[in-house]
Amino acid sequence: MSEPADRNRASSTLIVIVYAVLALAATGRSSVQLATAYSRAPLAYVLSALAAVIYLVATIALARRGPTAHRVAVIACSVELVGVLTVGALSYAVPALFPDKTVWSHFGSGYGYVPLVLPWVGLWWLRRHPQ
Repeated sequence: MSEPADRNRASSTLIVIVYAVLALAATGRSSVQLATAYSRAPLAYVLSALAAVIYLVATIALARRGPTAHRVAVIACSVELVGVLTVGALSYAVPALFPDKTVWSHFGSGYGYVPLVLPWVGLWWLRRHPQ
């Protein structure tokens, strides 16, 4: 296999792995928060669980090939971007809604801002590698 193809496969694999790790982390945190403190911040925890589902869908779509998977990945990454920007801004504007960190609150600061950067990377990758 040629060097550019190897590099493309490696970067694609890395993106999928980061999405998978974030999906697991968001699922774990949101599950614990929903199970133990739902009444404390129901909106924040439900949005965090939704983010986990979106990360899972993006992971699967990015790992697959074909036009349908590509479209699903673009939609998932776009929804993810809108979500992290909206929830990030809302968590600063109305901090009472987000008393604990969630995957998208404060633009993903609790996750090293990976949730803010990752949709941009995913969309960039998808644009450079159309199906």
